[in-house]
Amino acid sequence: SVCIFRIYAGSEAHAFQKRLNQDPAVEELEMSSALFVNAPLSVGINVSSVGTWISKSCDSGLPLSCSPQSRRDIQKQFLGLRSSNSRYIPQQARKFVIRDDNVFTVKCVAQPPIKKEEKSGAGAAGLNQLDQLKQFTVVVADTGDFESMKKYKPIDATTNPSLILQASAKPEYAQLMEDAIAYGKSHESDPDKRLSLILDKLAVNFGEEILKIVPGRVSTEVDARLSFDMEATLTRARRIIALYAEHGIPKERIYIKIASTWEGIKAAHILEEEGINCNLTLLFSFAQAIACAEASVTLISPFVGRILDWYKKSTGKDSYPGSEDPGVQSVTKIYHYYKKHGYKTIVMGASFRSTDEIVELAGCDYLTIGPKFLEDLQNSSEPLVQKLTPTDHVSFPGLDKISLDEKAFRWMMNEDAMATEKLAEGIRSFAADTVKLEAVIKQKL
Repeated sequence: SVCIFRIYAGSEAHAFQKRLNQDPAVEELEMSSALFVNAPLSVGINVSSVGTWISKSCDSGLPLSCSPQSRRDIQKQFLGLRSSNSRYIPQQARKFVIRDDNVFTVKCVAQPPIKKEEKSGAGAAGLNQLDQLKQFTVVVADTGDFESMKKYKPIDATTNPSLILQASAKPEYAQLMEDAIAYGKSHESDPDKRLSLILDKLAVNFGEEILKIVPGRVSTEVDARLSFDMEATLTRARRIIALYAEHGIPKERIYIKIASTWEGIKAAHILEEEGINCNLTLLFSFAQAIACAEASVTLISPFVGRILDWYKKSTGKDSYPGSEDPGVQSVTKIYHYYKKHGYKTIVMGASFRSTDEIVELAGCDYLTIGPKFLEDLQNSSEPLVQKLTPTDHVSFPGLDKISLDEKAFRWMMNEDAMATEKLAEGIRSFAADTVKLEAVIKQKL
């Protein structure tokens, strides 16, 4: 059977509430007042495939004129669509909702309730692992290569200085570099300021092209060398948003990517209050995750593979079983902590070393995956089982709520040798690639 799931906003919300008890489909979907916002939404909500959370699609890049808090309220309610108690899942054939003023319609198809241990993405449809994963998780492309994005059809895409450096070396992207240099020359006379502007404009040029491919958002990174300078981070972040605006791209399609230092988290908190959503990257510790949640950051990127790298080197072990992978365990703990305490920050696992890590995190809010592993997942038809669900925190130990001020944050980081070392190493690495990119630009100047 099929139902029509409607989301009402603005003036339509009040009329809808009067009809709420008369619509069986709505009752099945357990909609509540959290779905109603007091400002109009300017575009429909994206649905990627069967079982994908309508979940967070409000905040995965489609322009919205409602407040960030309203968007988060909508996202939170959408999580219920894929709970074990819901009979309805988004229908694969409908990639986008129908838009009609303030009424947004998603066509859904009914299926019998299934237990968590039976919740596999395989079955009659014969889906590959990538398509199975998209049932549980929003898949993001971790690449600056446009052709890879077109091939794997992610919702969002992430970039960083290393990816931009690699992509800039390809002849097909030469025009993006030339345009950024021309822009810098025409807008800034001071050599150092011009170079800084060109770096940001180049990142925005790549982001603009990416947004022609993905329906959601792109993450654009602030210079890693500003990771301990809150004010400079704010200045650069605002300039990146302004550069996108010059191309008619609203801030609702952008994540500003910032390293998860104390200063970076404080900058992100201010930006979020301004309606600029942030992706806090280089996240290796529980302390960083807690601070980001308390700062109401939109999204975090815990680095799975780099955590594993540190433990392999530290312990001398060559490998870890999937569920015992320290990076997987770190993301799993953060995910459950956020769900238990009602934090709306999106958890996006990143920096993978194998598809085993990805499979173990099926069900995480978002996963950002490089082309190699996207290809591996697409070429595999092995069953993929959802490992994380929003209600699993009930049986997960050690999730008492913690509040951190700066002193407590720095102490927890000091006590975590892995996180301290990997954060510093990551900042140095991104900074080094930024310097290399500056060298390329200087040659062309």
